[in-house]
Amino acid sequence: MKSGSDAFLKRLKRQPPRDLDEVVHRLHEQVFAKTDCLSCANCCKTTGPLWTERDKERVAKRLRLKTADFESSYLRLDEDGDWVLKQLPCPFLEADNACSIYEDRPKACREYPHTDRVKQAQILDLTAKNALVCPAVSEIVARMELKYAEKAAPGGAVPQGAPRRRR
Repeated sequence: MKSGSDAFLKRLKRQPPRDLDEVVHRLHEQVFAKTDCLSCANCCKTTGPLWTERDKERVAKRLRLKTADFESSYLRLDEDGDWVLKQLPCPFLEADNACSIYEDRPKACREYPHTDRVKQAQILDLTAKNALVCPAVSEIVARMELKYAEKAAPGGAVPQGAPRRRR
């Protein structure tokens, strides 16, 4: 993601538009309708989810392991006390970028990249981080910038970076 996009998201966070959720959700639908996540899987290759107790129990059961054995084989506690993967890429990522535990994947994986959540203004920092990992989120942010630049322009405001006309 460009540094200009990062600045754009910081401005949005300071003064979120009333229609932010509506705009982001519409863009989410548009972008993901044309996105094949299996052609990328960058999220699974470069980041890992936080694992809840329910996630650990569900996946351990699928793998026919005791939860403690699953933890010791696949997870570690990070500096914040959260359960995370010991290694990346995700050990459940297959050669074709499919997930071997897809039906039982962690909640964080199910919800990623969070661009369809409500209260987008509260997670714009997360959106900025996810745009560095996920090309679809990067596209959503780029389209958001265009959308809000269009909305600002008719009212006389000039989008940041746009040339000003002299009269």
